[in-house]
Amino acid sequence: MIELDRLTKRYGTTVAVDQLTCTVQPGVVTGFLGPNGAGKSTTMRMMLGLDRPTAGDVRIDGEHYDRLRDPLNHIGALLEAKAVHPGRTAYNHLTVLAQSNGIPQKRVPEVLDLVGLGSVAKKRPKGFSLGMGQRLGIASALLGDPKILMFDEPVNGLDPEGIHWIRNLMKYLASEGKTVFVSSHLMSEMALTAEHLIVIGRGRLLADTSMREFIKENSRSYVRLRTPEPERMRDVLATAGLTPVATEDGALEVDSVESDRLGELAAEHGLVLHELSPQQASLEEAFMQLTAEAVQYHAHGTGKGA
Repeated sequence: MIELDRLTKRYGTTVAVDQLTCTVQPGVVTGFLGPNGAGKSTTMRMMLGLDRPTAGDVRIDGEHYDRLRDPLNHIGALLEAKAVHPGRTAYNHLTVLAQSNGIPQKRVPEVLDLVGLGSVAKKRPKGFSLGMGQRLGIASALLGDPKILMFDEPVNGLDPEGIHWIRNLMKYLASEGKTVFVSSHLMSEMALTAEHLIVIGRGRLLADTSMREFIKENSRSYVRLRTPEPERMRDVLATAGLTPVATEDGALEVDSVESDRLGELAAEHGLVLHELSPQQASLEEAFMQLTAEAVQYHAHGTGKGA
């Protein structure tokens, strides 16, 4: 478990993290989201003792990170995959980490095989692709078989097979009762992986809720229908107190009603339906809606002619 209590970090007059209070629970994959400049990286660095808080507190299973004996046995993290000595082999890199944290040597080949690097264990990371570097970083995080795992952009550089693998790995680790905390800008991937979300903007907590509730509370849900008699359908809906919105392709969108009810209304009035489909916004749409006022860096224009 990771506990943040009014965690704050200032750089001069700039507030990077602003009294952030939340708990990352074991047993679920928790996604950590926020626009660029929201304070995610600073928060994760403070969790690992790499940055010192200006105020507030952060604890790893009830202890400050710098008081953990053999920290890799408690928390494993991937923040920067290329943070390895380029001339040291993958095997030796993990061996040094194992020896400094009291981890049995046999664990080194185990995690190399687990992340798919067994065949290149004796090669130097300076020749690794971005995806291979990510796998080595994940191996480092898994080395001590910790109860807490933290990943920053874990799918960066991975091919489709690798993305599928890390997604299933994180879910499996959570199912074992481990705390899994993952930050990513890839909303489509986060939607497939995370069960709970912590969202920040400009250093402040914006949401701490389940994936399902987050999308429900921060997006529009509606039913889309198509009929060869749209005007009659409009009249039927108006009589029922519903206001449809016409789309460019001739369909109607209706808020605040179940699709079953719309189907029953059409049947009662002898209306043929060619489409009746509930529409739920994506995680990306919900995220954009919630963080619209918290975006620090805005792009302008389409880039045409650049």
